Amino acid sequence: MLRDRLRTSAILIVIVLGLLSLDYSIRIPDADGVWLLPLLLFFAIGTAWEIAGMLTAGGQPVRRSVAVVGATLVASSAAIPFLWVLGTDDYPKDCPVGRLGWIVLAAAAAIFLSLIAEMREYGKDGDASPGDAIRRTSAAVFVSMYVGVPMAMLIALRGLHAETTAGRFGLAALVTTILVTKVADAGAYFSGRALGRHKLIPRLSPGKTIEGAIGGILASTMVAYLSLAYLFPALLDRPADTTTVMNETAVKTGLSALLAPSWVGAIMLGPVLAISGMVGDLAESLFKRDSGVKDSGNLLPGLGGVWDVTDSLLAASVPAFFCFATGVGGP
Repeated sequence: MLRDRLRTSAILIVIVLGLLSLDYSIRIPDADGVWLLPLLLFFAIGTAWEIAGMLTAGGQPVRRSVAVVGATLVASSAAIPFLWVLGTDDYPKDCPVGRLGWIVLAAAAAIFLSLIAEMREYGKDGDASPGDAIRRTSAAVFVSMYVGVPMAMLIALRGLHAETTAGRFGLAALVTTILVTKVADAGAYFSGRALGRHKLIPRLSPGKTIEGAIGGILASTMVAYLSLAYLFPALLDRPADTTTVMNETAVKTGLSALLAPSWVGAIMLGPVLAISGMVGDLAESLFKRDSGVKDSGNLLPGLGGVWDVTDSLLAASVPAFFCFATGVGGP
């Protein structure tokens, strides 16, 4: 089991690092993140497939294929601006939809897609119970939104401030989000094993403790600081900032005086992403217990399912985008 876990983790890390390296070194102007799109869509499709299967196992009817298509539609909608560039010309700056508006349009389309699919199949099951159509449609829409919107926000995060930073800011923001969220998971696990005494929510996850949660928050805050102080300057070709970007030295060396100090950003970003990730983790635990399954799937030997990998990121992606877009968690 441990060997499978290590092998699968190593393969995933190599793939992720390879695509990140490709995304960094071979930039397509105004199409930043295109190299990462297949990986993000893989996680979106895999997660949606597993959640739909878990709902079915728990007695909740859902059309699995409709849920997966809806989630994929919403997730990929954030890529329309840079796919537009690949297909024709520059994305129009005066486009009324903007860049994030495609997510809203795709979400609406996913809702009606679920309704249309249910209309086509309605009445074909002779033993259908009253309310099944409503439950199936609601379940498909839930999966589409729960998976599609967060994944779309990760894609949008990758393209953040691309025009002014040659695509580097979004890459640093995406890497930081993944690192902080996953380190929070690891920090909570090891802190809980070493110091855990008080259960967090034992009915959902008996192994999670309050001490572990605190350890995860502290670990994520430390990684957030290191990322904001060193990773961002490295990717943006700026001097490392170990104190604040508001001081005279930072201004003279070219760092923006408008961004928050690294430690202030870390104190905000670390706990927000750590707590959001814990909510995502506990949400999966809730579904597992309600469905009576141990793992969300078996696609990733040793790790379980795809949702076991994306659970915390799904919940952390929207807060992460908000923090980086508004400068609350900026370097």
